[in-house]
Amino acid sequence: MRRLLITLSPAIFVLLWSTGFIGSKLGAPYIEPFVFLSVRFLIVLPILLGLALLLRSTWPRTVAAWFHCLVAGALMHGVYLGGIFWAIDRGMPAGISALVLGLQPLLTAVIAAPILGERVGPRHWAGLAIGGAGLALVVLPKLGGVASGISVATVAVCLVAVVGMSAGAVYQKRFAASVDLLSGTALQYAGALMITLPLSAFESWQIEWSGDLVIALAWLVLVLSVGAILLLMVLIGKGSASRVAALFYLVPVATSVESYFLFGERLSLIQLAGMALVIGAMILIQRPGGEARAKTA
Repeated sequence: MRRLLITLSPAIFVLLWSTGFIGSKLGAPYIEPFVFLSVRFLIVLPILLGLALLLRSTWPRTVAAWFHCLVAGALMHGVYLGGIFWAIDRGMPAGISALVLGLQPLLTAVIAAPILGERVGPRHWAGLAIGGAGLALVVLPKLGGVASGISVATVAVCLVAVVGMSAGAVYQKRFAASVDLLSGTALQYAGALMITLPLSAFESWQIEWSGDLVIALAWLVLVLSVGAILLLMVLIGKGSASRVAALFYLVPVATSVESYFLFGERLSLIQLAGMALVIGAMILIQRPGGEARAKTA
């Protein structure tokens, strides 16, 4: 059973992570972006602290280790999610956002090579290119009539979000991979709050509490901020950063399927072909010999 869970963990992560877009869409009309994220992090932080104390997790013994966890969290949660939420709140179409965020696996591979010493082979680069093409086919049919939400600011912020997640994943792998899972993740959310809480001061903090918002917040806290993030930390700790980043190609695919069932959004033949390309790219990257490898002396 344990081996089966390990084998299925990448697919479970993609499924959980993809629901974040659904939860964000459900709660967005009732709360401002940085307030939404700050409330989410303020709820999840004591949950993780409680679990860490209950399970007697070990805490970093050096100031440097604490600092590394805070930085990783600020990048992966504060900058990445903050950028996405802000851009979409300013009218950036979700399809365009997904397309820009699709640069993440390529950027992570580029960063990981010199910093982590990961050797990215031709098969991996081919898989990343095929995955990018498939992602474009999945997202592009959704882009009709989107010009009003696209600006230099929203595109720039989405690019900053991509850099934040890519740099954060590499930073976590390089400096904080050995930190206890629960205590390290709790510190990451403290780092994320250092980004979102000050920015939320520029918002009104007017929250329209509704059933949809409560459901969205509960889902994002328990399933995304606890379940998916802990699983992501496990994947980063056990695999190469560039290989784990490639999983993010599958997220828009899973979101499109979920939107089909939950919101009645249609899937065209072009989108289905794009999904097939993305899945094929993941098989190419994840199979033995296709992954990024650490340099040998």
